[in-house]
Amino acid sequence: MTYLDKNHKKLKVGFILAPKFTLIAFAGFIDALRLAADEGDRSQKNFCDWEILGVDNLPIISSCGVSVMPTVLMDDPSIFDYLVIVGGLLHGVQSPLEKHLKFLRSAASVNVNLVGLCTGSFLLAKAGLLNGYLSCISWFHRDEFIADYPKCRITSNQMFVIDRDRMTCAGGTSVVHLAAHIIEKHISRSMAVKALRVMLENQPLPSTTLQPEKVLTKSSRDPMVHKAMLVIEQFLQYQGPVTDSLNSLGIGRRQLERKFSKDIGISPAQYRLLLRLQRAVTLLRSSNISITDVAIESGFQDSSQFSRFIKIKYGISPKLLREQLKNQSLEDVKMN
Repeated sequence: MTYLDKNHKKLKVGFILAPKFTLIAFAGFIDALRLAADEGDRSQKNFCDWEILGVDNLPIISSCGVSVMPTVLMDDPSIFDYLVIVGGLLHGVQSPLEKHLKFLRSAASVNVNLVGLCTGSFLLAKAGLLNGYLSCISWFHRDEFIADYPKCRITSNQMFVIDRDRMTCAGGTSVVHLAAHIIEKHISRSMAVKALRVMLENQPLPSTTLQPEKVLTKSSRDPMVHKAMLVIEQFLQYQGPVTDSLNSLGIGRRQLERKFSKDIGISPAQYRLLLRLQRAVTLLRSSNISITDVAIESGFQDSSQFSRFIKIKYGISPKLLREQLKNQSLEDVKMN
């Protein structure tokens, strides 16, 4: 017995790999498709098919140096149900060819679903294909994305986002859950579950699952507190009352403060201060930027306010703290 009858249209997926693409994002997504393509583990393309698109017949080199050969040249995007754009290194390394952008625009014009994995969202935005869409951007690349594409709507507190025919995800293992969503929609939930189980992953997670946080200074059990902590991280440089940045959560200030106090023993404002001090410690130790720039980057109003809080916490000036930090590990600096 098969999950789909033999006349069922196969799911067709094409992959566009950016220069220096992230191998784990590509491998995780394509392997989820492979595992869902037949009832066993024989890699037979019974229920879905995939191709790796190239502008020529030369290998595409990943960020770790592993090369992947294209299987077809970019030609007609309409033969695919989905085009998956796998991003990679930024900072001038990931420079898409104009043919990449033209092909993506052509795909959008014929209503092909477009998927941005990891920094693939940057390529979609560069092609002008995220205007008016909500996109999921990893907290790790959030500031860079905002700087490059300030008019795009983004979120960094979900694993992936589906907005009509655009899908974006944070990268890492979130790609297999986005792949599972597509598999469930076009093949069956049982095949999506099967693929994830073989990969030793959990059941398919919803798009609203929170991204793993950076380095939180407190562990939370309350989901609302955890979500608020992530939002506070994202708006660390906001100078107004901390609760103003949390209005989108739909919870009152007093109720949220009670939840924070019960769950982690401090208020949202105190938690924001801990995060600012943590970021400052990291910058003082790992960079040579000025004390004023450290203060601004960490969310403090100015170097005077920054120095005051550093002295309260550590009993010394930021300059002396930097000298000490250069000679010890971050683990030695307690952020309680």
